[in-house]
Amino acid sequence: MVNLPLPKLEDYSISTKTGFLPDAPPLAALQDLYYAPWETTVSNLQPLLLSKKIRQVVEGLPVLSTDQLRTEAEWRRAYLILSFLSHSYIWGGDFASEVLPATISIPYLAVSKKLDVPPVATYAALCLWNYRPIFPDDSTDCLDNLATLHTFTGALDESWFYLVSVAIESRGATILPIMLDAIQGAREDDLDLVVSCLQFFAERLGELTHLLGRMYENCDPHIFYSRIRPYLAGSKNMAEAGLPRGVRYLDGSGDEPFRQYSGGSNAQSSLIQAFDILLGVEHRPTGDKKPDTPRPEGPQNSHKVHNFILEMRDYMPGPHRRFLEHLERVSNIQNYVKEHSSYGALTVAYDACLHMLRGFRDKHIQIVSRYIILPAKEQRGVATERLATARSKSGVAPVGINLHLGYRSQPKGLARTPNDRSDLRGTGGTALIPFLKQARDETGEPSIGIWARRLLTDSRISLPGREAESVKIQGLAGQWLDSEDVGGICHW
Repeated sequence: MVNLPLPKLEDYSISTKTGFLPDAPPLAALQDLYYAPWETTVSNLQPLLLSKKIRQVVEGLPVLSTDQLRTEAEWRRAYLILSFLSHSYIWGGDFASEVLPATISIPYLAVSKKLDVPPVATYAALCLWNYRPIFPDDSTDCLDNLATLHTFTGALDESWFYLVSVAIESRGATILPIMLDAIQGAREDDLDLVVSCLQFFAERLGELTHLLGRMYENCDPHIFYSRIRPYLAGSKNMAEAGLPRGVRYLDGSGDEPFRQYSGGSNAQSSLIQAFDILLGVEHRPTGDKKPDTPRPEGPQNSHKVHNFILEMRDYMPGPHRRFLEHLERVSNIQNYVKEHSSYGALTVAYDACLHMLRGFRDKHIQIVSRYIILPAKEQRGVATERLATARSKSGVAPVGINLHLGYRSQPKGLARTPNDRSDLRGTGGTALIPFLKQARDETGEPSIGIWARRLLTDSRISLPGREAESVKIQGLAGQWLDSEDVGGICHW
């Protein structure tokens, strides 16, 4: 490990200033008129969805070649457009579509292959490559200086939902070069350098938690739950939503297989996963308990089947995924702190980072509770009241009534609730609250100080702002199956 060179950010399409965001703001349009049909369609997405003409228009598009795409920015722009058009087509009708027409799927598959991302609306499409600074000379880590390029609904709430993540990515970008310095400092046994880097890390994590808490300012939970959330779903474990086999991406061959992809997820944020790697936080498959005895060292420790966080790396842009793999091979901070545990300033700084990262995850659990649990309970209450009223009038329940949401049929091809369940799921199907709570608790496991370890690993001890442990409803972008291995847009 010592002899392996540290990763150079520029080798992995990462900026020292903007991190995993592009060096320059994403393109607002493809200038080549050849791609005008795509640009015209995506710019009229909201009226096409409202008028239910999106499928007709998409089916009428020409099958455009990707040969005119030349720069990385143009490929990313094409991926963003095709992601929004594909999800609008799949979820924007009276029922979910199991087929994506060749007009979209042929270029979508080509663009995804070029960028090394799956053909689905990933975190990269929705957040990393979907923003613009309002004032170009001002910082992109300020929420008040950001706007989205595209949304499904046209609502400020949807823009704000994406932009909170953009601001977090931008504000957290400076952590990466600082912590690479810390790794080098540990190699050179420079205690003071490692301490100062960890102190910076902890302070910046506090700023990221504050940014996450601003979600409430301009994103209404009810609008998110009922209008925005459904369009973010993928095609994996979506039987209850009308996609039992997934989606066929037509390419003209006639024997296209059904594909299944998880929906966009903040677990696809390379920045957040980098934090865990830097601090030595290991995440187990949801439901797995911490082993009583330490497992053998090596990369196989966390690379187990059905580990959602690791699976989400497949949804990151290829260079970012490879950066995390390189970072795992050189990360040495946890071992260095253990070897110098008698140095109080070092252990305090390290445990402070764990504390702040766990606080960030606590804040996210609060947001999930507010944006999913309360709206879900309210909808179930309304549906139950409607059902009781219908029964009182006729003596029987009307055919087709959904006990939980009161829909007579699947609404506009969007999310349906399963029968008689309180375990709401994410866009891809994960039991979100158990996943998030376990990830939060695992964050404190590497702590060094005895008091810090007790504080960070004892679930009975409530950190400031922690949501009550009685939260049971799961899922931020949908509510479908019981599988623990896929997830929704708001997983951290």
